[in-house]
Amino acid sequence: MKGRPGRDSFLKGGLHLRWKINGSEIVLAAMRSFLISLSLGCGLLALVASVAADATPPMNVLVIQTDEHNFRTLGCYRELMSDDQAFIWGEGVKVDTPNIDWLAKNGAICDRYYATSPVCTPSRAALMTGMYPQNTGSISNDLPMKDEMVTFAEELRRQGYATGYAGKWHLDGPAKPGWAPERQFGFNDNRYMFNRGHWKKLGIGADGPMVAAVDKKGQPGYGLDDADDKSFTTDFLADRTVDFIRMNRQKPFCYMVSIPDPHGPNTVRPPYDTMFDETLFRQPASALNQGKGLPSFASVMKDRFNARQMALYFGMVKCVDDNVGKILAALREMGVIDRTLIVFTSDHGDMCGEHGRHNKGIPCEGSARIPFVIHAPGKITPGTVVHEALGTVDFKPTLLGLLGISTEAKVEGRDASALLCAGKADENWKDVTFVRIGQADARSGNGWIAAFTRRYKLVVSPTTEPGFFDLKQDPNEMINGFQLPRYRELVRELGAELEAYAKAHGEPHYESAVVKSDLEWAIRGEGDYVPMARKAGKAKAAKGE
Repeated sequence: MKGRPGRDSFLKGGLHLRWKINGSEIVLAAMRSFLISLSLGCGLLALVASVAADATPPMNVLVIQTDEHNFRTLGCYRELMSDDQAFIWGEGVKVDTPNIDWLAKNGAICDRYYATSPVCTPSRAALMTGMYPQNTGSISNDLPMKDEMVTFAEELRRQGYATGYAGKWHLDGPAKPGWAPERQFGFNDNRYMFNRGHWKKLGIGADGPMVAAVDKKGQPGYGLDDADDKSFTTDFLADRTVDFIRMNRQKPFCYMVSIPDPHGPNTVRPPYDTMFDETLFRQPASALNQGKGLPSFASVMKDRFNARQMALYFGMVKCVDDNVGKILAALREMGVIDRTLIVFTSDHGDMCGEHGRHNKGIPCEGSARIPFVIHAPGKITPGTVVHEALGTVDFKPTLLGLLGISTEAKVEGRDASALLCAGKADENWKDVTFVRIGQADARSGNGWIAAFTRRYKLVVSPTTEPGFFDLKQDPNEMINGFQLPRYRELVRELGAELEAYAKAHGEPHYESAVVKSDLEWAIRGEGDYVPMARKAGKAKAAKGE
């Protein structure tokens, strides 16, 4: 900070100099003697430097988001699990992710972080705004976010941050690719933001960024088209991230890069395309057991497990981690890593063969549980592990809490900064997060709402019978405990939490008589559970973007 001299005043025996620094006034008396004045001048400079050093600049913010990312592919998550859970695709079958793991080791890892809605658009809307998807306009894929939504980027822009975004957005309706949407939502530099698509090759043409691969009709396509370490989408977006940081390193910045991988199509540039070809993948054990009393959203489906597709998925993850390393190296080289809050997360997971399923959209762990690691030097103790259940709806209030920024915008998520910084929340904190999918008319066929804690899940739906799962006793989610006597009180507790959420936040599924009936029995019912008649729903996990 530069000092600003105030009005001089001559007093008997000396000269008073007044300096304004961050609103505080420093008064220095100097004798007329040149040497004494010089000496005091040096002392003044030292004092100014000390005050300026105490005025800590705002932390930069960097958010790295992937798409459809199974948390088990990260080493930092495998370290928290038993081997049978860490290596579900075969003994020792893994991707090494040293760069993402570095963030967790030097910051915090959230062990039970969930997509508030495990499909792209609504999960992203919740993360951006701190609002439940049904209140953002983006309750399902391809629905545009409401104009009045205030994102975390807009909050930081108002604080004087330089803001920008690169990669997949998916909050501006059906446009595809839809470069640089007119509605910026606080991301001032959104030149490299595209609305939809999982493009594999990008470039910069005469008119700006473009999809550099075309299909047989000459339209933007998903082909690799010999993409290299400059044009492959993951590499391209990482380079744009480094460019933005380099340009704005002298000021507070907030940048988000949203990498479309490891979402399908499962293709990746060399050498990642063959890196895991020799790996002996096996089908997850949960795909080989029909389970007990499973609702349709958790039922086991017949699946031809494709080891080659898993090898390519692993290759995409490895490419992502290497590019995270590139970004971290740039932050170190520019001397800003120690004042940059860095988040690595995803919009939702991918079942990757668990329960014989792929993709997302269901409340099972592979679909709904996502990576979330955060590095915040001076705020978060390295090696912190948060076990409480959190969701993407909590991201904005938590980020603002870490930065010490208040907001006048409405938020429905919770500020979990105390969990990250102190390792515990206040006594009123409840270990529960709410997850949902679908609209009130259940057009998608797999609508449901759920209350998750670090150990238990209660899920109710207008189209299938309720589910209750104990992740400690049944980590593969193969036993429905909804009607088991040993879980009766826990079902009551989570049922009450879910009903309270539904009433407070305008949950559309609460309009369903079936959902109300199931919650009524869960909370207050006596005797055996007797389900209402309901329209059968589809059992498939969600596909698409």
